[in-house]
Amino acid sequence: MKPCEIKNGIYWVGAVDWNVRNFHGHTYTTKRGTTYNAYLIMDEKVALVDTVYGPFADELIEKVKDIISPEKIDYVIANHVETDHSGALPAILKLCPRAKVVGTAKCKEGLFRNYYMAMDFQTVKTGDRIKLGKRTLVFIEAPMIHWPDSMFTYCPEEELLMPNDAFGQHLATSQRFDDEVDECALMDEAAKYYANILTPLGPIILKKIEEIQKMSVPIKMIAPSHGIIWRKDPMKIIRAYLSWAGNETKEKIIVIYETMWGATEKMARKIAEGITDAGVEVRLFDIAQSDRTEVIKEALDARGYAIGSSTHDNGMLPSLAGFLEFLKGLRPKNRIGCAFGSFGWAGGAVKDIEDILKETGIAVTQPAIGVQYAPDENDVKRCYEFGREIAGRIKEKGANYAKI
Repeated sequence: MKPCEIKNGIYWVGAVDWNVRNFHGHTYTTKRGTTYNAYLIMDEKVALVDTVYGPFADELIEKVKDIISPEKIDYVIANHVETDHSGALPAILKLCPRAKVVGTAKCKEGLFRNYYMAMDFQTVKTGDRIKLGKRTLVFIEAPMIHWPDSMFTYCPEEELLMPNDAFGQHLATSQRFDDEVDECALMDEAAKYYANILTPLGPIILKKIEEIQKMSVPIKMIAPSHGIIWRKDPMKIIRAYLSWAGNETKEKIIVIYETMWGATEKMARKIAEGITDAGVEVRLFDIAQSDRTEVIKEALDARGYAIGSSTHDNGMLPSLAGFLEFLKGLRPKNRIGCAFGSFGWAGGAVKDIEDILKETGIAVTQPAIGVQYAPDENDVKRCYEFGREIAGRIKEKGANYAKI
């Protein structure tokens, strides 16, 4: 794949990883692959903004060589330490040893701890700039979006924002721009990316977007470090981030369960039926059979969570326990939840679910429902009404459930 000119004299020189199916240590599934985006800016001075994952270093270098001899690179901008973006840095610096590496103080520390190599490093803070010639690079620190070292690079002459992991998606494609790909698939991957990686950082994201707006920074293009480049409507993804970071939800409930011999599954299906009949959207997941990444994406705009498990060894089944630990780390706000489950001679799972929901900050608004062994006709009716009850609470309180 050849370099792609995204602006006059600015080129995408990244790599497409068609086959990757897991990310972040198998915490995130990437069924559509991903890209590692890097950008070469040609001017009186030459800047390379970010690199790529180490195994793709040769692809990056080959693309750079199609445009310019690598030793002519003056600056390598390191927006983020994580190795899917910095992994090719050692290979690049071997070819352009006189280049300055530019990043935050935390970035300098992180790069050294990853690669233990000498480099000419220029530390920058918000508002610092480098003049390349006709173009300028302005730096905006963005700590905890999503690592302490993160920053954005902005080119005011082109109204081009290069925010590294912000506004990205895991999407492998031969196209480079938002107006060239299926919009539904694009926004699905963008939502999944935000839900699984950035959800706990919502307040920080809102403050950073507000800060950029106060700086009166016009944006005509957003070129992230994963996925496609936003040129048709870059504000679309910013609006989406404002919604997600603001914890905006809709009348939707996800029912998530794990079952041993089918009793909890019968309960879950009847609860989902009650929710549906009450006029509320529902998604039903057997977490032992479902892709956790997809479930978390569905949780992003759901106002309610109904969580169930059979009891095993006085607690939850292991797949659900792992899911709830992950959910607890994401700390979703403005949600309600409830617990259900079946048991044999002793319970325990339902209480554990309620405890974790409360620890997570999810408001438990109705008593749990438990069934011994298999549900009978009365239990089935109770489950149906249980679903209608949580649906009613969702509709009653609306999007301002934070006030409960």
